[in-house]
Amino acid sequence: MTNNKFKNRIKKIKRGFLIWRILILLLVNLWLDNLIFKIFQTKRDKKNKVQIRRAKWFTNQLIELGSAFIKIGQLLSARPDLIPNTWIQELSKLQDQVPQFSYTKVEEIIQKELGHKFSEINQITSTPIGSASLAQVHKATLKDGKEVVFKVQRPNLKNLFTIDLSIMQQIAFIIQKNKNWSRGRNWVAIAKECRKVLMKELDFKCEAQYAARFRQQFIDDENVEIPEVIWNLSTERVLCLSYLEGTKISDVEKLKSKNIDLSKIAEIGAVSYLKQLVNYGFFHADPHPGNLAVSNSSKLIFYDFGMMGNISNNLQASLGSMVQSAALRDASSLVTQLQQAGLISKNIDVGPVRRLVRLMLKEALTPPFSPNIIEKLSGDLYELVYETPFQLPVDLIFVMRALSTFEGVGRMLDPGFNLVSITKPYLIDLMTSNNQTPNDLINQFGRQVGELGSKAVGIPKRIDESLERLEQGDLQLQIRMGESDRQFKKMFTAQKSLGHSILIGSLTIASALLVTNNQNNFAVLPLIFAAPISIDWIKCQLSMRKGSRIEKLKQ
Repeated sequence: MTNNKFKNRIKKIKRGFLIWRILILLLVNLWLDNLIFKIFQTKRDKKNKVQIRRAKWFTNQLIELGSAFIKIGQLLSARPDLIPNTWIQELSKLQDQVPQFSYTKVEEIIQKELGHKFSEINQITSTPIGSASLAQVHKATLKDGKEVVFKVQRPNLKNLFTIDLSIMQQIAFIIQKNKNWSRGRNWVAIAKECRKVLMKELDFKCEAQYAARFRQQFIDDENVEIPEVIWNLSTERVLCLSYLEGTKISDVEKLKSKNIDLSKIAEIGAVSYLKQLVNYGFFHADPHPGNLAVSNSSKLIFYDFGMMGNISNNLQASLGSMVQSAALRDASSLVTQLQQAGLISKNIDVGPVRRLVRLMLKEALTPPFSPNIIEKLSGDLYELVYETPFQLPVDLIFVMRALSTFEGVGRMLDPGFNLVSITKPYLIDLMTSNNQTPNDLINQFGRQVGELGSKAVGIPKRIDESLERLEQGDLQLQIRMGESDRQFKKMFTAQKSLGHSILIGSLTIASALLVTNNQNNFAVLPLIFAAPISIDWIKCQLSMRKGSRIEKLKQ
């Protein structure tokens, strides 16, 4: 017993050393990159190339670290408020590239989990039909002739997750201590939430419930098929689903050889996603090609229900009004509704958000529609969220990512595929109906008339009060400092730069005078003092030239 504890402790120390080595190497490289950018005034395009290279390296390191960190990387790809868009694009490509484990282990785990129910299985195929970071999938036949698949969790995965996630929490605690890294972000809370999500994903009973709920949504849909959960053969570490034969959606040539209408499949997928978001508020958050297939009868099949998303009832109820505001290109109204639905915090400067929404609406709703409009819009949204001190709900980011991923799948099937144009008729129905009764519409109209009447009645009194205060000299003008605040910061930076220039010049002259008077030993002191001031001076120069994405979004 003591020997096992000692081995576990050694294993934890080795694991911690490996993780910390990668993290320190990453931080050093980022610091050096940042320093080089500032000294050589690197252009944005070159910066992005360097960032992409770093992101690829980091992605590969996560794959080498194994299952827990692959999942952490996938969760980070849904957090544009934490990492820049260039990193999100790379982490979004993170797939479960891990080696298979032996069939002997598979059979051992299933036997241990099912107990006497193992006798209900006639045969299990030794070669897996799928392998991921958490589990391996094997096809099987039951004694009653039913074809099923078993999703079997990797051996000792829970222990490895416990070690890795505890180390991750230590890292989050240390990062939180640094004011520059923790500004506007609670890394400790993020680590705890990440731990909660991942430990829940290890419980296949939760995935079984998700799969059953998702299947129920499409039980009467003749175009969509969802596997059935075999409850008596499912446990915390083993999930049993009915086997649905289909051709992978990425195998376009094989689909064509079966005379399947690819554009029709793309449309079925787009409509199914609209139903998931609007009608049910429960959606598949990871629709990459590996999780989608097409049956011989041209039905769209969904697999893997470990990553699902929820939309709040409040947001669902507001979708019709939001679509209506979007159709009218009323950015102010749409932003207000987003705030009321809790998607945007109410205590922030909404100016940059409103401008971005206005540009997004113009780009999204102006024909001809861009084939990758969701990808472009989500990129703009991610940049805004990263650069602005507010957070969007993770589920909303999952919505954008899921739609963007499926948009890519749709274009793969049909180069002319456009998500906006396909869903437009359904969105118009949503905008006009939104499950409202005539009484609801009358009440809404009555409220708007009442609000308008109240404001109209109060206008003369407000004008009279304002004129009286103007005559008495008591009227004060309040100016919102939203955009001009950046200009004041630039002025402050310019003054700071000027002061640094004077200091550097003075210290350089002092060093030269000491050299002239043969005081070579002391001549280096002014230069030592000048070094950090020079670095800060370079930062000031670059800060004055830096133009952020938000500043470019002008009316």
